[in-house]
Amino acid sequence: MRLSVIGAGLGRTGTLSLKLALEQLGFGPCYHMAEVFKNPAAPGYWAAVADGELADWEMIFEGYRSTVDWPSSTFYARLAEAYPSAKVILTVRDPEAWFASTQATIFAREHTAGDAFEIMFRKVIGEMFDQRLHDRAWAISVFERHNEAVRRVIPAARLLTYEVAQGWAPLCAFLEVPIPDGPMPKVNSTQEFQARVAAMAAAPR
Repeated sequence: MRLSVIGAGLGRTGTLSLKLALEQLGFGPCYHMAEVFKNPAAPGYWAAVADGELADWEMIFEGYRSTVDWPSSTFYARLAEAYPSAKVILTVRDPEAWFASTQATIFAREHTAGDAFEIMFRKVIGEMFDQRLHDRAWAISVFERHNEAVRRVIPAARLLTYEVAQGWAPLCAFLEVPIPDGPMPKVNSTQEFQARVAAMAAAPR
C-alpha cells in the first residue's frame, strides 16, 4: 500500500475532519498526529527526518493510504517527490482563527526538550516557527508563507486548496469519487480538544 493522498495543511486547519473524510471515501487508513501517540517509536522516526536523515517512508507509512496534519505536513514536498502519483490537499482557514485555535490547543503548553514526543515537537513544529509559537504576527506569517510555498511547489493540477467547511463536493471532485450520503465529518473543535486533553491528564497512570 502506498500513499495516494498527502495533506500539506498545518495542524488546526480541519485535519482530523479531513482524516475521517478520507477514510470514509476509501483513502484510509489515514496517518495523523493521533497515530504518533499510538506508536512509541514514531516520534523518533520524525525527529530523525527533521534532522535530515534519509526517511524510510515505506516503513513510517506501512498500512496507510493517506496522511494529513503534523508531523507529515512539514515534509509535504519530500513526500510529494517520494509519491509522485499522490494528490496533495492543502487545508486552510482564516489565519487569525487558526492562530487563536493553536493557542488554545496544540501550542497551549510549553514544549521543552525532554521525552521523545517533546523532542519531535520542537524539531518538526517548533523549528518551523523558530520556537516563537506564541508570537502572533510571526506565527501567522509562517502559516501564510507555508501555504504560499505549497501552492508554488505543487503543480496546480495535483493540488486542492480546501476548507473543510466547503464539504464533500470539491474534495470528491478532486479525488474523483462519488459524494457520499450524509454530512462531512466535523470534529476536534477547540472545546473537544481541550476536553480530550483534560481526560488524558485525569486518567490513572
